Amino acid sequence: MCGIVGLFHYGTDQPIDPNLLVKMRDTMQHRGPDGGGLWCSADCYVGLGHRRLSIIDLSDTANQPMSNEDDTLWIVFNGEIYNHAAIRAELEAAGRHQWKTDHSDTEMILHAFEEWGIECIHRFRGMFAIALWDVRQQQLWLIRDRIGVKPLYYTFSDGRLAFASEIKALLQLPGIKRAVHEEALYHYLSFLTTPAPQTLFEGIYKLPPATWLRVNADGTTHQERYWDVWDHTLDLSKASEAEITERLLAELRTAVQLRKISDVPVGVFLSGGIDSSTNTALFSEGEGHPVKTFSIGYEGEYQSYQNELHFARLMADKVGANYHERLLNLDDLINFLPLMVHLQDEPIADPVCVPVYYVSKLARDNGVTVSQVGEGADELFWGYESWATMLRRQSQFGNPFIPNGMRHLAMWGARQTGRDFSYTYELVRRTSVGQPIFWGGAEAFFETQKQHLLSPRMRQQLGGLTSWEALRRIHERFMDKAWEKSPLQWMSYLDLNYRLPELLLMRVDKMSMGVSLECRVPFLDHQFVELAMSIPQATKTTDHVSKYVLKKAVRGLIPDQLIDRRKQGFGVPVHEWFFDRLGDQMRRDLNDFCDQTDYLDKAAVNQVLDQGQGVLTWYLFNLALWWKTYIQ
Repeated sequence: MCGIVGLFHYGTDQPIDPNLLVKMRDTMQHRGPDGGGLWCSADCYVGLGHRRLSIIDLSDTANQPMSNEDDTLWIVFNGEIYNHAAIRAELEAAGRHQWKTDHSDTEMILHAFEEWGIECIHRFRGMFAIALWDVRQQQLWLIRDRIGVKPLYYTFSDGRLAFASEIKALLQLPGIKRAVHEEALYHYLSFLTTPAPQTLFEGIYKLPPATWLRVNADGTTHQERYWDVWDHTLDLSKASEAEITERLLAELRTAVQLRKISDVPVGVFLSGGIDSSTNTALFSEGEGHPVKTFSIGYEGEYQSYQNELHFARLMADKVGANYHERLLNLDDLINFLPLMVHLQDEPIADPVCVPVYYVSKLARDNGVTVSQVGEGADELFWGYESWATMLRRQSQFGNPFIPNGMRHLAMWGARQTGRDFSYTYELVRRTSVGQPIFWGGAEAFFETQKQHLLSPRMRQQLGGLTSWEALRRIHERFMDKAWEKSPLQWMSYLDLNYRLPELLLMRVDKMSMGVSLECRVPFLDHQFVELAMSIPQATKTTDHVSKYVLKKAVRGLIPDQLIDRRKQGFGVPVHEWFFDRLGDQMRRDLNDFCDQTDYLDKAAVNQVLDQGQGVLTWYLFNLALWWKTYIQ
């Protein structure tokens, strides 16, 4: 796991300044405290930089930037290829490659690209952001993994391409503009993050998941999406539950075992829920020593979030884990805010960034460099209560993909007030134009609410825009490719393409790498995802039990008490803390933001504050803190 950076001067006579490349690279020292590398081409028109967090092949020969045997390919790489040993064995059998490392997955990528070209990525089982410079072809390749576990940002300006693992590295470029991308801000208010390829910085982009970008010597580009889950699924509607659950557990066991591969200590984040408990149980299989687990709770009891530590301890006791926990309080959140915004780069308006940072720090402080996390299972197996509500609404109002059920929606909405009414109105609007009701598992403000929140200038500037534009292409792919076009499959597919890569996985990446910890995500192994998306809605939702098929697969592996308890989810008591000192700071910073900018309507923002809507206020607060740190 590392931080990567690079410059490609394709349309300027000015050579790369190596000192600038070093400056960009070292803004990300937290991503790679074990060393920094630099390479520039002989003509100084291509440069690559790397910060290393040593995990696989700890020797100096595995340092990056790395070249192949004749220096015709150069690479910087962030991530892990878990099946690198098997691919290396295949390449060694071909007898055409010379190796200089013992077992570096970075070197495997170089020789795989030599052997198969860009098609080599279809063989990789892992998480990765890769930059490859092909000397012969004078081409730069940027590649992001299928699910989007690792980020990759880039910008074009004045005949130059710059890329990096973090936006803050790109902000070191001379003349870089720090301006708000206003359309991205509009979508942020819906989804708590911005849709790829947009970022909240105008002119800075992020590579979408499952995508590669090729930049040629003359600056022309070609971009392709190289993987879609629907191209790799099978219709399992005729398979028995027993067959499905057996296959699920076997594939998940493989995914967990692959993510144990490391030359440094590995642990597990343990919340006490089904996902992290399953990770812990499978990780413990075959271990000769106790697995280290890490859990976060809060001092005191809160109505909006109940500590789950007793469930985490129960699971830890079952496997004989070396258990670690930490209790957080309001001071921990407030003290962390400046660092949180610095690490985020662009707003990731999920307060769970706070406990993710602290549980990552807990792991690092206890000698662990890699940890497994449970993200993805809820999206694949209907783990959210809000999804159950959405399915009921769709059943109540008719098929969400065609404009029917309008009369029932309108009658139901007439009895609602406040946010509930905005929600109902939005459902009516979506169905009336033939759009699906579900726009993601983390909708913040609906279209009518955003119109109320935006300043008059922004309303005029963005007139007619809706956040459907951020989802349109995802929906087109779904309708074109999905073997089952059911509401639940749409929910999973949408969150796999947006909420997971740009929100949930980025909060894990940014917060864990902030303490130099690598996090691995077994439930989002692409082969496991392909299997999960092959299961029909009827099997996933039997008897209206959330995670029905996953629970059946892991029963006997983890205690029934954990399987049968009500899901809570990883959260933060923002509601209660809003009425403490956090609310005062939110009000000050948001009013300052409104006074100094022209994005939001101050009266509308204060209405949200006055109504005591702590969670909604957090979303706006995150935006204000980002603007103050990065734009002002």
